[in-house]
Amino acid sequence: MKSLLKPAALFILLFPAIPGVCQVDTTQFKNHGPQLFASMIQGSAFVKDEEGRELVYTVVRGEPAHLLGYDVETKDLLTDLPLGEADGAWDMAQASDGTLYVPGADGTMFSHKPGTAEVKDLGVALEGETYLWNLTAGKDAEVFGATYPGCRVFRYHPADGFSDVGKGPLVEDENYVRSIAYYPKTEMVYAGVGSNAHLIEINPKTGEKRDILPEKYQDYEFVYGLEIVPGIDGEDRLFVLLTNGSVTLVYNLRSGEFEQEIKKMDMRAITGVPGGDAVYYTSGGSLKNFNPAFPEANAEVLGEDVGTANAFSVGTKGEVYALTSGKNLIKYDPKTRRLDKTKLKVPGQPIPIQSLMYGPDGNIWSGGYLAGGNATYNPISGEHRFLPGLDQTEGMSYLGEKIYFGVYPKGKFYEYDSNFPWDPKGGNPRMLGQILDQSRSFAQASIPEKGMVVFGMIPEYGKLGGALITYDLNGNELKSHPSPVGSQAISGIIYTDGYVLVGTTISGGLGVKPTTTEAVLVGWDPENGNTLFQTVPISGASALTGFIKGPDGNIWGMGDGTLFKFDPIGRKVVNTHKMYEFPEFKSHIWRSAFLIQHPDGYIYGTDNKKLFKIDPESMVITELSNKAGLLVMDKQGTLFFRRGTDLWSFRP
Repeated sequence: MKSLLKPAALFILLFPAIPGVCQVDTTQFKNHGPQLFASMIQGSAFVKDEEGRELVYTVVRGEPAHLLGYDVETKDLLTDLPLGEADGAWDMAQASDGTLYVPGADGTMFSHKPGTAEVKDLGVALEGETYLWNLTAGKDAEVFGATYPGCRVFRYHPADGFSDVGKGPLVEDENYVRSIAYYPKTEMVYAGVGSNAHLIEINPKTGEKRDILPEKYQDYEFVYGLEIVPGIDGEDRLFVLLTNGSVTLVYNLRSGEFEQEIKKMDMRAITGVPGGDAVYYTSGGSLKNFNPAFPEANAEVLGEDVGTANAFSVGTKGEVYALTSGKNLIKYDPKTRRLDKTKLKVPGQPIPIQSLMYGPDGNIWSGGYLAGGNATYNPISGEHRFLPGLDQTEGMSYLGEKIYFGVYPKGKFYEYDSNFPWDPKGGNPRMLGQILDQSRSFAQASIPEKGMVVFGMIPEYGKLGGALITYDLNGNELKSHPSPVGSQAISGIIYTDGYVLVGTTISGGLGVKPTTTEAVLVGWDPENGNTLFQTVPISGASALTGFIKGPDGNIWGMGDGTLFKFDPIGRKVVNTHKMYEFPEFKSHIWRSAFLIQHPDGYIYGTDNKKLFKIDPESMVITELSNKAGLLVMDKQGTLFFRRGTDLWSFRP
């Protein structure tokens, strides 16, 4: 377990430079351990060690992620090594000198000699880049990689380290280089960009670059995947996956022409045979192949119920290997047409808690980051249950005994009846629907008197303006309403005095910069979607979050470290209090503060990774922990929050 504060040694820091702040020493904390586990694998590759043994490597998500290596023939797990502080890796690549490189999901890169028991942390690839996506091997032991949020491409060589080959962002005002490929015949690098799609050809020696994606495809979100395969007589091809919407383009690297547009082709991995007359890939769960010189419509299905390939390899005898996202090792022999499938044993890892709620069943509910899944913890009995079946839950709420989930990706909503067993395949929870161009629902509020739940949305990648969604339980109807503030999304919601009080954020989906400068407080009618009033409670605040009904009857909320009090009847801001310093706005704020009014008279909250309490009379703030996020309270007055993968409690 990493970096956990031990209760006996808990030590409290002051919020800097803010008057009226106290410090406290307490031992009332308890760690309830990880709540969610997964064996979700990501970046994978087939490699050979120095003895020529065929191995397959993959990364299982967790805190930290682990690099796993298996013997392709025996299926034995030979390597299980933690990857520093990284919680995952989307790709890996083996350089020409045999070194395996792994891009960490925290901006660092790792190296590993296949067959050994050591992983080396190479440090941050490029300063300011917090996420590394795909890697590709170049020549003479070099590798190239893709970054976020600076939209950059780096080169790494063991002799001279990291360098920025694109000399800055590949495309101004874009954040993602999501995919990358190297073409040895021309020594050019190809980089896929989002959240607005671009395909950039880069000369890594000079930094010269050009966009080769036809204009007709530039309305797509991402160039999400790139793979180069050989062709007959040198007609090599670059396969280009475009999202939103799964379209793969085939680009002839000799002629410079886009030859095909293929629907529903999995592009986590494909492979071509050395002779150039066949490409192997997965689509719709099936293993397929086709000659890239001819239309993909002529593809042959080689095996069904295979899954989605994370990595491919062609053996010396022509056999085709694949590792799927479902952890199946596939071997296909083109001569005998035999297909073998073996499930690899992937050890589960704890995953971060993404969302928390105290449910109508008396349980603390949690949702898992990226790998998804949900869990419950009973604070009375200590019973823990893991509940698989849903993707990443961003927010939860309940009305009566039904629980509502806002699920990423693609703006999905589910309803679970807590009177009956958890059975996603049997329709409990059942999907209510999804909203086009909307992605994440962090802010939610239930309205018992109207039989309605309201979801506040963050839009899809590269878009501004989050919708307000209403779900009418009586009519079983999901409705979408545009944001009451143009180009802003929804970060706070509370129902009060016959209307919904909405707090906005200037942020949109990832990969787009705000066009507005301050968040707005809005009165909104959920019956007809009309805006009743608007005001700016905190000048220049980037997001309004943490709404509660305070002890004085006003609505309390936070914006960039400042607390505001809003009179819901008079519909005006009563006053504001600067509580603590807040970090400078970077790429986005979708949620921030969580506030709870406690029976002991204090207001408890989390924000900026801290747990604190506020005296509502004096407005003195006391920091209780410097490592905390999210916040809920059970009926006994115990507060629950997260520290990474672990659920913690604090008893005031």
